[in-house]
Amino acid sequence: MSLAIPPSPAIGRSAPPVIVVTGMAFEARIARGEGVEVIYAARADLLQRALSAVLVRGCSGIVSFGKAGGLSPDLEPGSLIVADAIEGPFGRLETDREWTSRLAVAFSAEPFQARLRRGLMAAVAAPLVSAKDKQLLHRSTGALAVDMESHIAGAAAEAHGVPFAVCRTIVDPAWRTLPSAATAGLRDDGSTAIVPILRELLRQPSQIGALLQVAADAHAAKTSLVQARHLMRTAGALDMAA
Repeated sequence: MSLAIPPSPAIGRSAPPVIVVTGMAFEARIARGEGVEVIYAARADLLQRALSAVLVRGCSGIVSFGKAGGLSPDLEPGSLIVADAIEGPFGRLETDREWTSRLAVAFSAEPFQARLRRGLMAAVAAPLVSAKDKQLLHRSTGALAVDMESHIAGAAAEAHGVPFAVCRTIVDPAWRTLPSAATAGLRDDGSTAIVPILRELLRQPSQIGALLQVAADAHAAKTSLVQARHLMRTAGALDMAA
């Protein structure tokens, strides 16, 4: 099973692709397009291995794209974050200022005019599922949101001397504690299995209401990702030659 989605063919294109790093298979499908090579995995070592494999062929830049957990209490599901820096297991990693500004400009109009935030992102090695844990991380870092892939993408970009950017949408807000069923079906490769989710619901049916809310939040985040990817394409925000 491949964890890398090859770039779409383009006649006469000589510039190396932009690598898009995501954690989930559905995020990778949204990110795919001309001039990009998408990699994804939920487990850090698999993601690092896939990223190392594609970096051998070269790239123009690396962008972390996908969903994120909310840390700032004012961020609703579907809010869009363009990060200036990542604070995480590898310390502080700065994003490329010019590229980040181009992304922010691309997202400055509708539908993100009132939902776009720019600032610090946090990164963690394990999922943050409780509202209390998210509150503690927000207090200690001041970060707007958190994910599990951006620090890996940022460290690779720094090591290879290529630009780095982050575009993430909020899926679970700061005040939401995720039910155990919400993460039960996540496979290491970033795909989702339905049987473990059903098994968890059978074990604890009281989670159904919370899981339905998670599904609504996930739909808002996915919609924002699709809209963001469309704007990236139309604005040429992933064209490093621009």
